[in-house]
Amino acid sequence: MKQILDHLYQHKTLTKAEASEILKQIASAAFNTSQMAAFLGVFAMRPVTLEELSGFREAMLELQIPIDTNGFETIDLCGTGGDGKDTFNISTISSFVAAGAGLKVTKHGNYAVSSSVGSSNILEHFGYRFSNDRDKLLRELDQSGITFLHAPLFNPAMKHIAPVRKALGIKTFFNILGPMINPADPGSQLIGVFSTETARLYHYIYQLSDKAYTVVHSLDGYDEVSLTGTFKAFNRAGERNMIPQELGLPTLQASEIASGKGIEDSAAIFMNVLKNESTDAQKSVILANAALAIHTANAEKSMNECVDIARQSIEKGSALKSFEKLMQLNA
Repeated sequence: MKQILDHLYQHKTLTKAEASEILKQIASAAFNTSQMAAFLGVFAMRPVTLEELSGFREAMLELQIPIDTNGFETIDLCGTGGDGKDTFNISTISSFVAAGAGLKVTKHGNYAVSSSVGSSNILEHFGYRFSNDRDKLLRELDQSGITFLHAPLFNPAMKHIAPVRKALGIKTFFNILGPMINPADPGSQLIGVFSTETARLYHYIYQLSDKAYTVVHSLDGYDEVSLTGTFKAFNRAGERNMIPQELGLPTLQASEIASGKGIEDSAAIFMNVLKNESTDAQKSVILANAALAIHTANAEKSMNECVDIARQSIEKGSALKSFEKLMQLNA
């Protein structure tokens, strides 16, 4: 590791092969805690390159436990985290709205590292039992339209770096990697990222895949469509700037989509949205993100149609039924 750090501290970068090999060494416990923290610190001070990210991703995919979804066409709604905005669980709630709208969702997530409440935190709070048992996951997907893939169960080799990430409490390249290594390999993805630069990295890599994808970044820093201003959307057609009014939705204030003071506040917002009892702002931001997911999987539908489909999922109780069924299966 000393040679690697010397190389990086000279403002040099890694090749794809070097990045892949280093991540495999991290997984095999070749380095101590201080060395891993120093390595992660490099990427807190400068952006990861396309070559490095491709190498890290290649190693993670090689090391992880994959899940065969038995022919289900699935989608993932996932953010990188690391935007420092401390919003409520937008991508997780939007996943249930998408499931209520008829999509099959393989939601990939983890405990919070740089925010207060991650997708794993909130679902565990409601009683969801993490598992990598394929029969359980497929039963959930079939009956509730959604299943949850708790990242550590599918990436056991990363157990050595997890405590270091938690102790650092800052975003690292692992935030960027998370959405890229969904073990179900969904055919469609809505990905929220914390910077335009990161969005372009995703765009370059996903153009080489056969996935239907949309990468979003709100220009005021959010790793999702926050409706607080202009956001960028990247897909196979290219990139474009969009404003909330194009979705028929209002511009919001940051305070209107804040998470509250902890898990209890987050859980209350979560259930209020699914029960159609939330504030208009909370509902609107969920509609925006769920609609983009629906559009990603159904490109022939207009964005306005997709917003209406998402709205019906909430207002007719389909999203809530999806959630309740998932919890019943975990009782």
